[in-house]
Parts: sequence; structure tokens; C-alpha cells
Amino acid sequence: MSDSVYVGRAGRDAALDRGWLLGHFKDAADPRHSEAVEIKWGVHRPGEERAQWVTGEERTALLVLISGRFQVRLPGRTVLLAEQGDYVVWGRGVDHSWYAEEESVVLTVRWPSVPGHQVDDGGSAQPV
Repeated sequence: MSDSVYVGRAGRDAALDRGWLLGHFKDAADPRHSEAVEIKWGVHRPGEERAQWVTGEERTALLVLISGRFQVRLPGRTVLLAEQGDYVVWGRGVDHSWYAEEESVVLTVRWPSVPGHQVDDGGSAQPV
């Protein structure tokens, strides 16, 4: 097997890195390392939410519902993802938060993958 191939299981692998499967934060020798994109497999309990809004985000995001009912909260509106495959895309600079109405699984894709960039506990996007 080539070192440039990785076979995994999203649920298991996601638990090892706060849900993230691919991005700049993976070791450079890992085929899951990317500075172009980040991918997250998010599993959320009913009632789980991001209480603090993410502000100052520099990336574009796509969030796809795999299962459950999931709200994406954006300035001036809430988008309900209720059927498998429902998705929402928001661009750079769009503040956001979320709420899981039911147990939910969502796939998030963000780009670019910004080294040293993370959301702090207060919800602001900060370089580390």
C-alpha cells in the first residue's frame, strides 16, 4: 500500500481530532494533510449548540446534512437542514453559529485551510 493512500472510517477518525478529517493540521507526510481545504465529520447530540458565534472568519464553508435536523444560524436568518443532503454555503466574513435539533451528523468543508487559524472559546477566529 502506498504512503499516499489513507483508508479510514469518518466516525472513528473524527473522534481523534475534534471531528476534523483533513486539513493543514494533519502531519505533512499524511495524505490527509491539505492547505487547500479542511473537512470535518461532526456528530452532534440533540440540543447541542455553538453558544458563541464565530466572528472574523476568513474561510468559505459548505455544511451538508448527513442525518438529523440541524440549524445553521447566520446574521438575520436561520437555515434549517432537515433532509439528508440539504446544505448551506457561506462566504468569508459571514458570522455563524449552529444548533442540533435532533442527533445530527454533518459534513463541513472549509477553504482554504489556514495554518495557525482556529476559533477560540469566545467564538472569534484567531491566528495561533
